[in-house]
Amino acid sequence: MSNDTHSARHARPVRRVVVTTAVVLVLAGTAAVATTLDTGDKATSDNPAGPNTAADPAPPTPALPTPAVDPAIVRESEDNGKTVNLTLDDGPDPRWTPQALELLKRYKAQAVFCLTGPNAAAHPDLVKRIVAEGHRLCDHAVSHDTAMDKKPVAYQQKEILDAKKMIDQASGGARIWYYRAPGGAFTPPSRRIAAAHGMRNLGWNVDPGDFRRPGADMIVRAVKNQLPKGPTVLLHDGGGNRAQTIEALEQLLPWFTEQGYAFSFPRAT
Repeated sequence: MSNDTHSARHARPVRRVVVTTAVVLVLAGTAAVATTLDTGDKATSDNPAGPNTAADPAPPTPALPTPAVDPAIVRESEDNGKTVNLTLDDGPDPRWTPQALELLKRYKAQAVFCLTGPNAAAHPDLVKRIVAEGHRLCDHAVSHDTAMDKKPVAYQQKEILDAKKMIDQASGGARIWYYRAPGGAFTPPSRRIAAAHGMRNLGWNVDPGDFRRPGADMIVRAVKNQLPKGPTVLLHDGGGNRAQTIEALEQLLPWFTEQGYAFSFPRAT
């Protein structure tokens, strides 16, 4: 499993598709053909409308634009030397994001905030504060669909660009530096779409699993153990109770400085 495959994602069962033989009905000398399709699939979060029908065709695949930046997934720092790149996902959250911002300010640290579109739209004051305090914005899609890589390209494009519009409006047009697929569910088309809008595709090296709330000490230990893999650390300031993440940050931020780490950002060019 790659560093960009979120541990919360699960393999989805293969859906069996059974197509019955077309049945020809002859009524009053006129032939009518009826074909039935049984996908074995009820409405789910991945397919809220149930099986596709002739009245609800799959959207066409959009033409992919030319990337404005490198569409590769970035994990390295833009600065040389011993660095750490902090990233915080799923916010902004009115309870946890201000606490994270206060800690970052106290320890003179920088971070990337990966915002979902609806949360950005709901809390534009926090989006503006993130920018004003020297941090960077990242598009984290609309619905945090960790199965985006299994969906049509048109769906992926809408998730990315609708979120971008929400974040743009909330921030007043501040630069969105990165795109991070929910759960690391990148695809070549989604990376190209993000890159065409000037957003580097943002991965990670260190995933302490803080979203599962294993305890602050476990989060701290995991970050320290995984840092040799690379500088970009995945944490969360939204999507649930993030008290443990805040407690872990309070321990980690001074430790980074004591160990000689400089706070940097992932490479954006």
